[in-house]
Amino acid sequence: MVTLGYILRHIREEKRLPLQQVSDATGIDVALLSKIETGKRMASTGQVLQLARVYDIEDATTLLVQRQSDEIVCNLNQADTDFAMQSLRAAEAKVAYGSQYLSLFMDALYARPIALESRRYIGSKAKLIDWIMTTIKREAAGARTFFDVFAGTGVVTKAALKTFDFVFTNDFLHSNNVIYKAFFGDGDFDETKIGEILDYYNSIEAEALPENYFSINYGGKYFEHSIAKRVGYIRQDIEDRKQTLTDKEYCILIATLIYNIDRLANTVGHFDAYIKKPIKYQPLRLRMIEAEAYDNIEIFKQDANVLAGELNADVAYIDPPYNSRQYCRFYHVYETLVKWDMPELFGVALKPAPENMSRYCTSHAVEAFEDMIFNLDVRYIAVSYNNTYNTKSSSSENKISLEQIKSILGRRGPTRTYECSHKYFNAGKTKFDNHKELLFITAVDETYRR
Repeated sequence: MVTLGYILRHIREEKRLPLQQVSDATGIDVALLSKIETGKRMASTGQVLQLARVYDIEDATTLLVQRQSDEIVCNLNQADTDFAMQSLRAAEAKVAYGSQYLSLFMDALYARPIALESRRYIGSKAKLIDWIMTTIKREAAGARTFFDVFAGTGVVTKAALKTFDFVFTNDFLHSNNVIYKAFFGDGDFDETKIGEILDYYNSIEAEALPENYFSINYGGKYFEHSIAKRVGYIRQDIEDRKQTLTDKEYCILIATLIYNIDRLANTVGHFDAYIKKPIKYQPLRLRMIEAEAYDNIEIFKQDANVLAGELNADVAYIDPPYNSRQYCRFYHVYETLVKWDMPELFGVALKPAPENMSRYCTSHAVEAFEDMIFNLDVRYIAVSYNNTYNTKSSSSENKISLEQIKSILGRRGPTRTYECSHKYFNAGKTKFDNHKELLFITAVDETYRR
């Protein structure tokens, strides 16, 4: 019988999350998690809610119904409430459909569009966004325009669109630019049309497809081979359809492809290397992203330091890369997938020739940061920073120190520091004790000097 534990294990494995990582995120003991998944223990309501949060399931009601249905099956305890009746129907379905129930349940659970926050990305502020925006709004009273200088995942931009009258957003990566246009960009799109295209892509059998650039290079390495064949075919088909699509529809289809294959990638969350183990096949079923069209946003793909001197806004939010890990190299597979220029690849990690390399990841980081701060035409500057600068890993070591950040901001205006405890993303073995996210808010005062 398909139990809640069986469903939870299936969701976790689809997201490629080890039990220990789930335990760290929820505070639930690993041994207890294992017993829940194997059906030896019943998860409490609180534990179900914790797991739903970690698995990015916004509405936990569906999981809670499964929990209740397990109790009904085991105890034949039927209460005269609507919730109990839903649980009883779920229990009846489990008995009637047996092992097929899991696929039916997953269809219902994942019927809604994919949220922006669900992508795996180094330095994502998804779990910090409420604290960041609340602090900025409190300190920058009356601010109406917002400039997200290094937008990354776009979660800060998404929150800013609901808070400020107008938003400028920028990132140098081709893949991030397409994602912003898909999720936020103004423009017309036909959801039914996109749905029909996705239905076609979901009907394709990999066995009937020829090898392509994506499968030849990434199959059996970053992605299971048959999945890689489908990805390459779909990406070329999107390109072939481009003349029949609006710019918004084109970006939505590419972003949808990225978000759906992200959970299938044979990596620890980025493409600096692939896991050198046999890849377990998992089905690829494309589900549309949560696309919206805003008319109060302008999207850029420029050098942040150049753009800083060209825009005027009330608030500039800065979250640059701080260590030597170049984002264009971490996400080179998606960069290639978006540009679809089929470049020559080099090395074991199959990276193309370097492009869009950031000064913030080099010994010139302090110089670049200072230039940025003194060129911004804004009333307030908000800077995110974390305390991984004490790491023993040279690649994780920050290129700009805490003292340098404070000194540079302090020469632009009075600066306040805020902190929030935060669980970090760490794909390696480095441990960061007492990890905190820092947020500096500078009220720009032109009487201050360098």
